[in-house]
Amino acid sequence: MSWRSVVTPFWSPDEVTSALTPVVMHLQERGVLAYPTETVYGFGTMVDFESVEKLVTLKRRPPAKPFLLLVSNSAMLSRLGLTLSAQAAHLAARHWPGPLTLVLPGGEGQLPPRLRGPEGGIAVRWTPHPGLQRLITALGSPLTSTSANRPGIPPAMRAGEVVDQWTAEINRGLLMVLDGGALPPSPPSTVVDCMGRRLRVIRPGAVSAATLRETVPDLLGDA
Repeated sequence: MSWRSVVTPFWSPDEVTSALTPVVMHLQERGVLAYPTETVYGFGTMVDFESVEKLVTLKRRPPAKPFLLLVSNSAMLSRLGLTLSAQAAHLAARHWPGPLTLVLPGGEGQLPPRLRGPEGGIAVRWTPHPGLQRLITALGSPLTSTSANRPGIPPAMRAGEVVDQWTAEINRGLLMVLDGGALPPSPPSTVVDCMGRRLRVIRPGAVSAATLRETVPDLLGDA
């Protein structure tokens, strides 16, 4: 059986439109989704406790490694009680949608503790992937995000690589896979901790520290 028979096409605008209803239903039923991003294929769920715990179990994720959230508009931050400082808002205005992840305060009582990182905040990125933007908007909620690979295996760049690693989970209906084609190599997103008085780069990536300092001159760290 070809791996293409167990994936949902998610490349053209028409394919994305056709996929939205079944994908939203799968997520609302607390399923896990594999999807293309602007960097690699990722796993995600809705942000409720039960959905997040399914993703933790699937990935065998240690407690110290949270998942980030992907959003499609800034209103989703407000609904979850996440806050942007003036400096963080300036970075978001310049680099979102794009490969910049911001660790933000807030969300207490609205988001599972598993999503909160060692800095005490929630990592969020406004994805520039057009199909994913449409999906998150249709869902009306952020998607959790982590790489769609087993430990020790490089991140998946094609849907077929996800199928090869997770066939059993697909067959029992836990995992649904979107096929967005082969993704070109690209650096990860830059991660900036926005929890303290001064913003700090905690993972170098696609947006350099020099570029970020054009907006926030006293940024700590390097990238």
